[in-house]
Amino acid sequence: MGRGLYGWLFGFVVLGNSFIGAGSKDNPCIQPTKIDQHHAAVSYFVHPLLGSDLNDGTSKEKPFKTFLPLEKIKFNPGDEIILAANQRYTGSLQLVNQEGSREKPILVRSVGWKEGEPPMPALIDFKGLANGILIQDVSFIHISNIRLTGNGFDQANEKSDMRCGILVNSNNRKEMTGIRLDHIFIRDVYFENAGFIRNVSEVHSANGTQQYGWGIRVISRQEDRTIRDIQISDCEITDVSHTGIKFTGNKKNIRDVKILRNAVKYTGGPGMQMSEVQAVYVADNVVDHSGSNNESRKWGRGSGIWTWGSAGVLIEKNKFLYANGPGDSDGAHIDYNCENIIIQYNFSAYNAGGFCEILGNNYNCIYRYNISVNDGHRVKGENGAFQEGKTLWLSGFQGEKQKRKGPVNTYIYNNTIYTDHSLYPKLAFDNTSRDVLIANNIFYLVHPFQWVLGDQYKPDVKTNRVIENMQLKHNLFLDKSGWPSQMAIYGSQSFFGDPHFKIPGGLDCQDYTPLNVDIICKKGIRVPGMKIETGDFPFDIAMRKDILGNPIPDQPSIGAIEPVVD
Repeated sequence: MGRGLYGWLFGFVVLGNSFIGAGSKDNPCIQPTKIDQHHAAVSYFVHPLLGSDLNDGTSKEKPFKTFLPLEKIKFNPGDEIILAANQRYTGSLQLVNQEGSREKPILVRSVGWKEGEPPMPALIDFKGLANGILIQDVSFIHISNIRLTGNGFDQANEKSDMRCGILVNSNNRKEMTGIRLDHIFIRDVYFENAGFIRNVSEVHSANGTQQYGWGIRVISRQEDRTIRDIQISDCEITDVSHTGIKFTGNKKNIRDVKILRNAVKYTGGPGMQMSEVQAVYVADNVVDHSGSNNESRKWGRGSGIWTWGSAGVLIEKNKFLYANGPGDSDGAHIDYNCENIIIQYNFSAYNAGGFCEILGNNYNCIYRYNISVNDGHRVKGENGAFQEGKTLWLSGFQGEKQKRKGPVNTYIYNNTIYTDHSLYPKLAFDNTSRDVLIANNIFYLVHPFQWVLGDQYKPDVKTNRVIENMQLKHNLFLDKSGWPSQMAIYGSQSFFGDPHFKIPGGLDCQDYTPLNVDIICKKGIRVPGMKIETGDFPFDIAMRKDILGNPIPDQPSIGAIEPVVD
């Protein structure tokens, strides 16, 4: 694949600059800057070549040299920190106990120092440090147009357990709010130095047990500390040893989150992951090669996105491509203890683990109007894989010490699922699942489904129990062998035939436009709405359009794309 914007951003030669030292916190020349609380907004400038920490930092003519003087300043609403485009900084930008306002947030950005200078974002190199930018106990801050990299260390730091491009952390403040991160470019974040090789058993742990590099992390571990109203948009994250964008809350104390239009590529772990969050909107992102193992420091396992212990999450209009790993590693999967999760309008392709994975103790989960291409190609026992790849998987797993408990109120409808000669699609449904509707899907499977047992750490066992209230309705298969007879359910209203996709095997939604319109047009059923408390799901979830934006008639068609009939 081409390097794209990343190659341009990180291949840039920074005017022959060498690294600039960060200085010492013990420097007696650095004194707190006293600010009048009623002053007009102030801009603080930092230039690693032209600056001095003895300056007042309030002009381009007298900028600071390092980030250290900024730690002594109590910023006011509207104040800004300006870095020099085309320059390389070392150290960590620490923003702690600061307060902007909704109308006047604190701004951090890079700009061209000279008129007409190409605006290459400033680069913060935080090699050997815990974070490139720390945002702790801060509200109303907007950070934009900055590059970050943190590749290994010169001297090991035994006190640090991770390395993050940006860490948003709640510590002492009851609520953090109004955080915006946009046009941030993060690349090559590794805790270990090049040549470090992880033990092969590390990838068998649930999330890894060692020290890793991360892109953007948002953490609130104390139940009574809330982070809300945070947006991450138009960022690019590539080649980090674990997750690209990760949220870790407690009792859903991270809320009102938007993750929009980001590109996350070649992460060693998942592209995006969220635990104990609520009211999250994830849209128009591209996640490519999550779970990458192309570098020995990477974890080597991860879905494009997955949720755990979360509620009210809408994931739509994203692309999830080429997820890798011996377990999980789906395009998008719903881990256990979630409710009201909707995955719709996404394009999912060549993800080793599969298309749809819903674990135990989940309620009201939907996969609808998605397109899946050759998902679930992993074969258990090959290349270290300890789980089968599965096109569809309803698991009862809710923790290794908990009794199996399958998901409840699961809707899988109006998806287009394509697998070619190269793989044998599999499915596994835990028989503790309840209230499952699979309807209006196109299952274009060159080889028919194979039924397998779930294998989340401890394999499921065969019993005589049957899934309670499972309905298979108005799905299209190539022929009658498409659904496994072992499932003891087929459905009396299935259809058979070839939809004749426009470009089967393509990587665009339009490629799966059915040309055989008569076989799908208005052959579906209306699916009842979810049983959701609207306060837990602050999004409009009514289905009015298909994945291409075509209107859905009163009687829908089969598949993710409504035929346009003259």
